[in-house]
Amino acid sequence: MDAKKDYIEVNKKTWNEKVALHVDSEFYNMKDFLAGETSLNEIELNLLGDIKGKKILHLQCHFGQDTLSLARMGAEVTGVDLSDKAVEKGRELAEQLGLNARFICSDVYKLPEVLEEQFDIVYTSYGVIGWLPNMNKWAEVVSKFVKPGGKFVFVEFHPFVWMYDYDFTKVDYSYFNVEDIVETESGTYADRSADVQLKSVSWNHSIAEVVQSLVDHQLQIKTFEEHNYSPYSCFNHVVEIAPKKFQIAPFGDKVPLVYAIVASK
Repeated sequence: MDAKKDYIEVNKKTWNEKVALHVDSEFYNMKDFLAGETSLNEIELNLLGDIKGKKILHLQCHFGQDTLSLARMGAEVTGVDLSDKAVEKGRELAEQLGLNARFICSDVYKLPEVLEEQFDIVYTSYGVIGWLPNMNKWAEVVSKFVKPGGKFVFVEFHPFVWMYDYDFTKVDYSYFNVEDIVETESGTYADRSADVQLKSVSWNHSIAEVVQSLVDHQLQIKTFEEHNYSPYSCFNHVVEIAPKKFQIAPFGDKVPLVYAIVASK
């Protein structure tokens, strides 16, 4: 298999393998989630606002913790993910918790082939666009599903982070989308000790590439934020500076780790 050519199959296999590891990991803290704790963070909660009664499309939802957290807030939510194992788990959790959420297994680019509706909010967050090679095509899909008067809420790790090697000692990759990044990783960000070797294909996307793609598809940028912390301890050499706020020790508070966009239509 040519990893670059068959990136969807390569990444789907990897994310299917991650599901069981992540569900059981301390990182995803399923015990507290099942007991009612939200998986959403301060950044996105502030941007989403009151979502009671809203129709939300959650792209690249993994196994659905955020999707179900949105449903707990009173939204009618549709979660979408490439991994059939993740979608299967999301449906199981929705039924177990009795929440108003449905799950669709689809590649983001092919979603318009299987879903016709429009939504008050399209939402996606944290480690999502790196799995997609083309931001223009992504923004076209996003715009298609945002109804007139609706909004797109997007929170993502800053492209600065993806320039570095895993130990943050040197710049390994371009800030710009100039190459397919094919890697084999030991373990996962949620369980680094897991005895697995997972192959992936990803891309770096500059902020200009993301913003211009949204603008080109009739989405007006209303909010743009950068944050010098991550709400997740998913990188090497992190220090916790406050509850659910992590920085990379060599960089401290001097660099952005997360950015966020709200765009309206």
